[in-house]
Amino acid sequence: MSKVWINGQLFDKSEAKVSVFDHGLLYGDGVFEGIRIYNGKPFRLREHIDRLFDSARHILLEIPLNREQLTQAVLDTVQVDAQQEGYIRLVVTRGPGTLGLDPNKCTNPQVIIIVDDITLYPAEFYEKGLRVLTASVIRNHPNALNPRIKSLNYLNNILARIEADRAGCQEAIMLNHNGEVAECTADNIFLVKHGVLRTPHLAAGILEGVTRNLILELARQAKIPVQEMALTRHDVLSADECFLTGTAAEVAPIVECDGRPIGNGKPGPITRQLRERYQQFVRQTPANASLV
Repeated sequence: MSKVWINGQLFDKSEAKVSVFDHGLLYGDGVFEGIRIYNGKPFRLREHIDRLFDSARHILLEIPLNREQLTQAVLDTVQVDAQQEGYIRLVVTRGPGTLGLDPNKCTNPQVIIIVDDITLYPAEFYEKGLRVLTASVIRNHPNALNPRIKSLNYLNNILARIEADRAGCQEAIMLNHNGEVAECTADNIFLVKHGVLRTPHLAAGILEGVTRNLILELARQAKIPVQEMALTRHDVLSADECFLTGTAAEVAPIVECDGRPIGNGKPGPITRQLRERYQQFVRQTPANASLV
């Protein structure tokens, strides 16, 4: 049974409730993290907690727990739920207030920890690859809503995902305000060209993904050259390989963009190598090493 922790109390999934006046619901005023559970342990929890606090600080949202208290709450909830392989959604909202925008009318931020099953791409997509398109919806301008804030405002991404779904694709690549490749709707993106691993730099207006950072670590350990750089749609279409990374997706190959094959239209060797290294890392890492 999936458990939900709300402000220190545990509820069954069907009994978990928040106020309809919560500004997280009314205005998307809040932040969140998605965290994987491997072997019964939250993966890289410290990094996720740090990013949550960074996001909250950017929007002037005071989390009513410190890092140690929130970390322990996550660990306790996972233990109660007894999930060996699953997903954690950690949410902090501004809390209930009035029907106006004024955040000062919200006095009780809500901390919510959801532990549930994980939904992955079907196995065939990891073997045969994903089809994507370049969305007409661009990524938010950093001066409007910085994508490095993992906020509850995801309508920008949802509109791009709707566009992909209607075209029969599994994902969409979103460009930034300069026409550069930013990221996919829920994942970071990587290319391979002449044996060099390339990914957009943070200044392109992307979320600094936890899985993205791990793939960069694993690539460097494997002596694969890495470049964080400005990328365009041309770079995607002319790439030898392409893949996306994310908490839920892990490492998923992309074999087609805008109806055109990438490389030979099959998952490439570096993509497969990094996916294997990722799986080895998350499955074999001891419970007391780099997880919390």
